[in-house]
Amino acid sequence: MDEAQKSQKKTASSSSHEDNMEVVEKICVMEERIQKLEEQAAKENRLKKAISILFATPEPVPYSLYAHLFLVCSLNHAIVEARKVESHLVSFSPTPPQFLLNRAIECYGKCGSLNDARELFDEMPHRDGGSWNAMLTAYSQNGFSNKALELFLSMNEAGILANEITYASVLGSCAADLELNLSRQIHGLILKRGFCGNVILESSLVDVYGKCKVMSDARRMFDEIQNKNVVSWNVIVRRYLEVGNGEEAVRMFFKMLSADIRPLNFTFANAVIACSHFSALKQGMQIHGIIIKNNFDGDEVVVGSLIDTYIKCGKLQYARKIFDQPGKRDLISWTCILFGYAKSGRIGEAHDLFNEMPERNIVSWNAMLAGYTCSLLWEEAYDFAILMRRTTKDIDHVTLGLLLNVCTGLSDVYLGKQVHGFIYRQGFSSDIFVSNALLDMYCKCGNIRSARVWFYVMSQWRDIVSWNALLTSYASRGQNEQVMMFFSKMQWETTPSEFTFGILLTACANIFDIDRGKQIHGFMIRNGFEIDVVTKGALVNMYSKCRWLEYAMRVFKKASSHDVVLWNSIFFGCCRNGRGREVLDLFSLMEKEGIKPDDVTFQGILLACICEGLVKLGTQYFDSMSNKYCIIPQLEHYECMIELYSRYGCMEELENFVKRMPVDPTVPMLRKIFDGCRKHGSSTILSTLLQDTLFAMLVEIIEQAMAHCDKNDVPIVGGVGPNE
Repeated sequence: MDEAQKSQKKTASSSSHEDNMEVVEKICVMEERIQKLEEQAAKENRLKKAISILFATPEPVPYSLYAHLFLVCSLNHAIVEARKVESHLVSFSPTPPQFLLNRAIECYGKCGSLNDARELFDEMPHRDGGSWNAMLTAYSQNGFSNKALELFLSMNEAGILANEITYASVLGSCAADLELNLSRQIHGLILKRGFCGNVILESSLVDVYGKCKVMSDARRMFDEIQNKNVVSWNVIVRRYLEVGNGEEAVRMFFKMLSADIRPLNFTFANAVIACSHFSALKQGMQIHGIIIKNNFDGDEVVVGSLIDTYIKCGKLQYARKIFDQPGKRDLISWTCILFGYAKSGRIGEAHDLFNEMPERNIVSWNAMLAGYTCSLLWEEAYDFAILMRRTTKDIDHVTLGLLLNVCTGLSDVYLGKQVHGFIYRQGFSSDIFVSNALLDMYCKCGNIRSARVWFYVMSQWRDIVSWNALLTSYASRGQNEQVMMFFSKMQWETTPSEFTFGILLTACANIFDIDRGKQIHGFMIRNGFEIDVVTKGALVNMYSKCRWLEYAMRVFKKASSHDVVLWNSIFFGCCRNGRGREVLDLFSLMEKEGIKPDDVTFQGILLACICEGLVKLGTQYFDSMSNKYCIIPQLEHYECMIELYSRYGCMEELENFVKRMPVDPTVPMLRKIFDGCRKHGSSTILSTLLQDTLFAMLVEIIEQAMAHCDKNDVPIVGGVGPNE
């Protein structure tokens, strides 16, 4: 047997061995699941048997046994058995001890039967602090935070003094309902009652302030904790992450390590995700090393976070290395790596991974569908959505949002209306995320009438995103007066955002409404809105279009940082106002600040050269685009150069430039050439160029018309059509 045959046999044997190992792994997983189910069934059978023995006993049993049975029922979520235990208790003891009734309420709460818990609570002849705490905890644990807060107020009215457990439950409910004012009042009660040294309550206060986005109070409370534990640190890291301050989250994580506190798996996951928020690859790799050192590299949550972070930092190969390690492939990691390939535009590899997945959930399907939409593969996304509906019945608000994006990408409003009907039938029409996606679809598909109807339908739950979508739609169609009218209505309902002001300032610029533009600028300053670099660009554009260049310059100079978009805005503003020399001076400052120009920058520079008649300098800047800055000239740049040569009578340079152009002249270019030839005298070559180009364009128009008529079986000249 030669070497090639041996190698082929070895490869086949290795592949067969890997397949066998995968089968063995799947069998082991199934056996573990079956074993867990059997153990659970055995526990339930033992509990049922214990209850049967209890009812077969004709005499009262010790109260401690009842307490133990309530505990077992709560651990197994056995609501039927819990009711039987309570029935047996009240049968043999008409006035059972208070602590047993409290245990029964706790048991009902953990089993999710709040009706039973509240009924027992209301029937109790006497209630102590434990009874109130049990009922409060039951509401909090089952997501009825508003009920918990109502009960707490009733508890205060009844004169029952709260303890640490009560305050912990109530603060959890305040965090769920974002009740900042009530949280501050409870904070005062905690200080008044002398519970300020309780680390659980102090951590809960940090949590509730963080969830209410008041990070200054959360940090102040955190710094006041004398004995911070791992939960305290985890809470502060998580809350900084949630408000988008990834840098501070990472900083707090490293402070936690300096304090010799061993992080939880969720703390590691939060710190790693925070690194992805500001592309901190170096810090992320350091945390990865700490994860390995602390033996958390096998944790599902941590592994998923690492894969996600490396993907967002542009290191897909690192994410794949983690994914390919033995024992690292669970549903979370499969979905993360799948989305990484899809987001990077490697749709083929993403689809292969999707097909290889041993199991899928709704997140996996959404990740693949999002990959198609991110790559603008609308037809493929539509086909995949059909496959998804045939394969699984799972669907959520993300799926529907992606489907509406597909409709937008296809510009198919009819399909969008079908999805709208499906949304209504599935009960998602009141979901704010889906509602805004639906509104956005109608706006971008040009069906403004349906957009307005849906906007009024969602009047009870719409938000600032809804208003911005409608305003953007009107602004994109040049209906600037409508933008202003809807903004006036918007102020009665919600507070505008920075994005809203960008739309409004653009509308003011388009209709040259300087008075309203200044009012909007003043409104932002008075109400403390952050005027970021994007909004500053809109202000510069508005003032310059309205011929208030000095105001535009003032806004530009006050900006703490200048990006290329802001520089471009002031360049075009100066050109509009005939101040081309200032553009050239500003460009020198831009280069000194280390800002790299783009193609739009050079369009502004060439316009400045046209304003000032700087033909030679304009030619130098045009040549430097490709020679020095590695920017490929676009049609706009060629048009600027043709106008520069034509306007100032440089016919020889114009002739040479047109001959060297890699593209055929467009109609606006030909018009400029014609105007230049008529004004300054036409050379033979330019005249021939115009004739040849116009003739070629005429031939192309005739060919297109013939193709269109042939397609519809209609004669071009003479005769009649098939239906005449």
